[in-house]
Amino acid sequence: MPHRPEPSALNTNALGLTESTIMGVAGAAPVFSIAATTATLVGSVGVLAPASLLYCGLIMCGVIFAYMHLNRLDANAGASYAWVSRIFNRTLGFLAGWALLVASAMFMVSGTVPAATATLALISPSQVGNTAIVTLVAAGWLILVSAVVLKGIKLTSYVQVTLTALELAILAVIVGVALWKFWHTPVHPLHWSDFDPRSFSPHVFTLGALTAIFFYWGWDVTVNLNEETRDGSWVASVGSLLAMLIIIAMFILFAVVALMVLSDQEIQRANTNVVLAIADKLFPKPWSYMAVLAVMLSTLGTLETSILQFTRTMFAQSRDGMLHHRYAHLHPTWDTPWIATLVIAGFGLLLLFLASFIPTVNAIIQDSVDAIGFQASFYYGLACLACAWHVWRSERVSMFRMLVFVLWPLGSGLFLWFIAVYSLPTFDTTANVIGIGGILLGLLPFWLNRDRARPTAQVQPVNEL
Repeated sequence: MPHRPEPSALNTNALGLTESTIMGVAGAAPVFSIAATTATLVGSVGVLAPASLLYCGLIMCGVIFAYMHLNRLDANAGASYAWVSRIFNRTLGFLAGWALLVASAMFMVSGTVPAATATLALISPSQVGNTAIVTLVAAGWLILVSAVVLKGIKLTSYVQVTLTALELAILAVIVGVALWKFWHTPVHPLHWSDFDPRSFSPHVFTLGALTAIFFYWGWDVTVNLNEETRDGSWVASVGSLLAMLIIIAMFILFAVVALMVLSDQEIQRANTNVVLAIADKLFPKPWSYMAVLAVMLSTLGTLETSILQFTRTMFAQSRDGMLHHRYAHLHPTWDTPWIATLVIAGFGLLLLFLASFIPTVNAIIQDSVDAIGFQASFYYGLACLACAWHVWRSERVSMFRMLVFVLWPLGSGLFLWFIAVYSLPTFDTTANVIGIGGILLGLLPFWLNRDRARPTAQVQPVNEL
């Protein structure tokens, strides 16, 4: 059999608009985000939780618009890394990509651990609090999902569509029954005035935003897959926008349901199991365990998108010489960056082993969530500033372009950076070391590869999108 030459490009035209949108929705881990952080959000802002998600969603739309504009200019699998490199400089661009690599690597812990605890809750509830057993099951899931991603983007998309469809179907059942049962007798009666921006003080809004930002992280996998999407410069952009609109609606609706069904004490007692607490009030056992299944599906789906983001960003950086060229090698049969996939799987297993020494599962999740929020704010903010600067340099800037591609992304980027800095005193030492140190560590590979990197072409101003 003749040897098939190694491909020089990813599997083009593999994804359509539907798959791109579903990838974006799955990337935000709807049920996992709701389960893991609703208690924290409600504890910070109370009945203003839905409004906090709405306004932070509008802030995140500034990031969406920035990504849409930049993706139309350059459909590059490196996304924020490539755009920031070409508009600002290679150092900032590399650090933007490196922050995504670190955040995705950290999600190998915060994503697999909930999947493992959900699995054990279904088959062996007595082992849920056993950190060693949880870590072992998490490692098994990580290996399985990595193998799926390694086998190719089409198989990955089929698995993702199935996981996300089941997850959203379960969520729809829970929300529908909750609204039916508690519409006339809500525990927390909600009013339109709860969405009034004047209900927030600056301090309360900032507290809510610290948590809400993690809700929205991950949708940008759509643009990391732009080279594998049909008409990637357009379809991946539209897919990211549709995914964000779906995500905002879902998060707000579920926050409303959580407040309708649970008391403050029940929400705080549920901690990272809010979805199960709601299901327990709606359905008799074992039907309430559909919530546990939804959390498991959500974390596995998002684990898949995190590996995709990591490998595509590493592939793009390696292709440009910013990292060793081995990470740009594509599998001759599956057209996937197989070495980069093995790297993230191996690193994730190492992190899980180290995490097994942390006394409680909740502490593992909280530290990784804090670090991810900081790193996401950093690279989202850089992309927003790059978009605003690029459009501002255009010869003609209409009022529409000024609002959507300059002022909105600029405001979003600056707010995300403010939140990142504001959050640092609230982190423990582990989260701060991972959050800040993880980004600064990127200066070492950047320095080592500085002579190998290809010159970066500058993106020129344009007059229209």
